[in-house]
Amino acid sequence: MSTDTTASVSTHILDTSEGRPAEGVTVRLSARPGRQAAWQELGGSATDADGRCKDLPALPEGTTHVRLDFEVEPYFEKKKAEAQQDAPAHRDSGAVFFPEVAITFAVTAGEHYHVPLLLNPFGYSVYRGS
Repeated sequence: MSTDTTASVSTHILDTSEGRPAEGVTVRLSARPGRQAAWQELGGSATDADGRCKDLPALPEGTTHVRLDFEVEPYFEKKKAEAQQDAPAHRDSGAVFFPEVAITFAVTAGEHYHVPLLLNPFGYSVYRGS
């Protein structure tokens, strides 16, 4: 039996359209102590060159639900601007399809939850990693 009183969370993002980590994506962490409770935003971080957030805030004691909010629109807008510099004839004036991704999951005290986000311009997938 674990003596930890809270769960812990980590995440990383892989841009599957390039097969590379997604650097510079802002991630916000929120928690609540039950399904009916209000969300409390705890803070956030941004992904590093390896696509990882290494300094997400700790969860408060009693947390049962966690939400990770990934602000992916600025990441895709930057990639789009860089691509337009390289090949201006292929400009796409459309908006980013998924401007943000919100992942909500249940947690148990004493457990660690690694939640990777596999991201591309028109889809995403998430799973509980290790």
